[in-house]
Amino acid sequence: MSSFGLKIIALISMLFDHCGYIFFNKITFMNIIGKIAFPIFAFQISEGYLRTKNLKNYFLRLFLFAIASQIPFMLFLNCLGTTTIYLNIFFTLFLGLLSITLYNKIQNKPFSLVLVLLIILLAKITHCDYGWYGVAIIFLFYLFKNNPLLMNITFIILTIIKYIPFTKINIYLAISTCLSLIIINSYNGKKGRNMHYFLYFFYPFHLIILSLIYLIK
Repeated sequence: MSSFGLKIIALISMLFDHCGYIFFNKITFMNIIGKIAFPIFAFQISEGYLRTKNLKNYFLRLFLFAIASQIPFMLFLNCLGTTTIYLNIFFTLFLGLLSITLYNKIQNKPFSLVLVLLIILLAKITHCDYGWYGVAIIFLFYLFKNNPLLMNITFIILTIIKYIPFTKINIYLAISTCLSLIIINSYNGKKGRNMHYFLYFFYPFHLIILSLIYLIK
């Protein structure tokens, strides 16, 4: 499956996830399906690092859309009754890309790993969407890019840790998240159709639309 195919699946899955929260205001089957999305986005960041022709522009693009998406994201969370200030997914992707970059650029690997751990901690304390887990799996997708077995095992372990305590719904969410590996491992290394900025614009705009639907229903 091409990168285009992965992104389309991730977008549809993410839409299911957010629709589930807006229309039911609780975790339902739609959210279970939706948990397929983020690991695919995380994998795309690691691939993007390897394939981008301009890393600075990649960072800038993620940061600008992180800023632009924050108000729509907060509006969406407000509809769900969330009062804690969280940072949207683009901040998580930005920190994930930063962790890969620092690890790759710094020759002293023990020191670079310490920096990666600090970035993972930063994602947690700043309440980035998906928190420590989000940055950690972005980094592991890069770190184990040449060892799919180890990548899959590490991903499953981190996912299990994320969904502790093992309530019934958390077990369903963990299983769905792990099923994303089937899609990720089908990646054929090809780009496919060019989506340009569609993914970037889709995120804030669909949050705005869903929030408006919630407010007028």
